[in-house]
Amino acid sequence: MTTQVPLSHAKYVERLVDLTDPSRNVLLNATHEEAIAALASGETDRLRAIDGQFALVHRDGRKVRLARSLGRPLRYFLAKQIAGPCLVVAERMDEIRDFLEAEGLHGQFHPSYTRMVPAHYLVEIELVGCPDPSPTCTRFFTPQLAKLPADIDTIGEAYVKALAVELDRWLDRIDDEAPLGVLFSGGIDSGAILLVLYWRLLQRGQSPARLKAFTLTTDAGGEDAKQAHEFLAKLGLTMLWESIEVAAGDLNVEETIRVIEDYKPLDVQAATMALALCRGIRHRYPDWKYLIDGDGGDENLKDYPIEENPELTIRSVLNNVMLYQEGWGVGAIKHSLVYSGGQSRGHVRSYAPACKLGFEGFSPFALPNVIEVAESIPFIELTNWDHERLYSLKGEVVSRGIKLVTGFDLPVFPKRRFQHGVGDVSLLSPVMSSSEADLRRVFELVVG
Repeated sequence: MTTQVPLSHAKYVERLVDLTDPSRNVLLNATHEEAIAALASGETDRLRAIDGQFALVHRDGRKVRLARSLGRPLRYFLAKQIAGPCLVVAERMDEIRDFLEAEGLHGQFHPSYTRMVPAHYLVEIELVGCPDPSPTCTRFFTPQLAKLPADIDTIGEAYVKALAVELDRWLDRIDDEAPLGVLFSGGIDSGAILLVLYWRLLQRGQSPARLKAFTLTTDAGGEDAKQAHEFLAKLGLTMLWESIEVAAGDLNVEETIRVIEDYKPLDVQAATMALALCRGIRHRYPDWKYLIDGDGGDENLKDYPIEENPELTIRSVLNNVMLYQEGWGVGAIKHSLVYSGGQSRGHVRSYAPACKLGFEGFSPFALPNVIEVAESIPFIELTNWDHERLYSLKGEVVSRGIKLVTGFDLPVFPKRRFQHGVGDVSLLSPVMSSSEADLRRVFELVVG
């Protein structure tokens, strides 16, 4: 005879479903097991010591710990079951949705119910049933502001050396003969990546012929191709360059939104171009694996037009730690639980397209060791709160650093967004003209 236990006295069975793929982590100074051990310890200094791009999950009894860097997204969703709570952790919304559908729990899903782990925080969740306690968020990366002297040479050298160290560590973990692709516009960030990577290959006695600079262009014209060629011609490196041509009519915003699971116009525009570039490379080179990009360079050197964002002032930009990387922070009213903030939200514009087309992407400017040097720049002292001085600072810092570290003269061109350089903006209106409200409606159709 079976005795029925009243539901009110039944023991809850908490469940963790981890759908993440550890192979997508790019760990530069630790094994996966060592990284998980650091997370399991709950010690923030051990998490900070991990170098690379990562999304980590660990369970200890009812406590689940999550942590990520800027370079990888990490989401979670708490589903309700009669037996107890079910925490689903994944990289993407659609992975969570598909799992819940397979479990017969799809009625609980909505994109707005998913939560993004904010970059640079240890998130701890207790699986204790109903009601659910709020997760706790503890910062594990807190760079010190303005600790470098107000000397451009010193700053530039420190910044580029930090970049070189990360590229060296990355090269150490991959095949010495694997082809390397740089998503290249000829701008400051992609230019710095290409030159430092080229220099490191020479210093390591490896062939720079494995290196390619891929530039996107469309049948709508575009300045990036001209700029990229001019950049490389000045350095005698045009043999590295390949132009990837796509038809403007093939750029598909709906597909982009499905891939990045977001609707912010600038990110949708940039991701549309990144998706087209990655698809073009994949079509030309079916077996290519490694792509490197300059995402994060603008955030590090605070090189965005403040005037275009009514929520920002130069004082908010220069006074707040990692404002462009993290947004207003987890304690702020404007912090999005669904998306996090700043590049913590927007980095998906680079990561998701590369991942969708089967590449392993790497964004060295988005690593904490490089960000830490950038945050130590005395921006206020160097700019005296002057917008134009701030906007010119990036070119000075990076070009001086490249010269001092590698010996190359970095060509510096006026700033231009990725999506503005691939073709005549007026001819790319299906991509460039949609409002956030329009894109949100598409998002609700293809993701929700």
